[in-house]
Amino acid sequence: MSQSGPSSIEMLKRLIAFDTTSRNSNLDLIQYIQGYLSDFGVESTLVPNEAGTKANLFASIGPDKEGGIVLSGHTDVVPVDGQPWTTDPWELTEKADGNLYGRGTSDMKGFIAVALSHVPLLQKAKLKVPIHLAFSYDEEIGCLGAPALVEKLVGNVPRPQAVIVGEPTMMGVVNAQNAGGGIIATFTGVEAHSSMTHLGVSAIHFAGDFIHWLNELQEELAQRKRTDIDTVPGHTTINVGVVSGGTAGNILARECVLNWGYRTLPGDDAWEVQRRAEKYVAELLLPKMRAKHPEANITLKRRSFVPGLNPQENEEAAKLALQWTGGNRTYAVPYGTEAGIFRSHGIPTVICGPGDISQAHQPNEFVARSQIDACDAFVSKMIRWAEK
Repeated sequence: MSQSGPSSIEMLKRLIAFDTTSRNSNLDLIQYIQGYLSDFGVESTLVPNEAGTKANLFASIGPDKEGGIVLSGHTDVVPVDGQPWTTDPWELTEKADGNLYGRGTSDMKGFIAVALSHVPLLQKAKLKVPIHLAFSYDEEIGCLGAPALVEKLVGNVPRPQAVIVGEPTMMGVVNAQNAGGGIIATFTGVEAHSSMTHLGVSAIHFAGDFIHWLNELQEELAQRKRTDIDTVPGHTTINVGVVSGGTAGNILARECVLNWGYRTLPGDDAWEVQRRAEKYVAELLLPKMRAKHPEANITLKRRSFVPGLNPQENEEAAKLALQWTGGNRTYAVPYGTEAGIFRSHGIPTVICGPGDISQAHQPNEFVARSQIDACDAFVSKMIRWAEK
């Protein structure tokens, strides 16, 4: 916590006030951060999306040399629509239980707030290696912003020694995560009156066949449960998150779209589910659909892919993070983060941040004040390490 800048909780209050739901632009927040850094003499670089409506940001403090540390976080949050909030999700609310409520408190503006609150101290510190800040957009909808951010950062700064991705881990050190793929399946049928089913093809019916096949594949994959890694569940998982299609109850649906995805354990074949889905569609389902009408079609389009994180690749980063947390073991998690993207560029990476992942995406999301305090201590120890 800085003597001349805002505390971590004051900074968190400022960040929560920005509605950076992924469907919105994050530019107001990014421009605020850029201005804040500039006030302390820190230059930053923006990496915008193609439309210019969103941007990543990275900045470096300290000497221009190898061996630095990257503090990474995403600026977007999930929607609050339809959730039974009892506080204003865009206003930080502290209650007597010691918890700080608001959208993004845990996932993951808490970590960004701690990093930013330490900027004045970082500027005053006699750093022997640099500290880099890397903040992305659209993590919540498939880590869409991070690849361009990481490529730009890696291309412009000397190779860092480690990356800390501040997703909520209760300040435990995570060195392994699942890979994840998101796919859009589009079924195109042929409309007909529901009394004349022989004249058309229902896209929804065949989408249902595909969902049934995914369920059977899920059951098969669940039999391959691994015991060598502490993720729960210890096997590949599949989920169909959104189904949309059809125009009326008495019309065969012309189109049905499935937004679905899968997560595979570290070290498993991250492409198996997609390959098998493509094979099933091409060899069995699409021929069956076109037997009813030659104009029917099915497409599978990859929406996103998040690389996994394997523990043996991140020992250097884990050792440092354990030193700064005071912990004595590492963990694996079943969810995906931007850590795998940094690791794919050859940088040892771990996940470590304040808050409980069980609070992520929930109504009345909160982070405990004690977790912010623990993260403050973590960054303070990191700064002392960087001065040696």
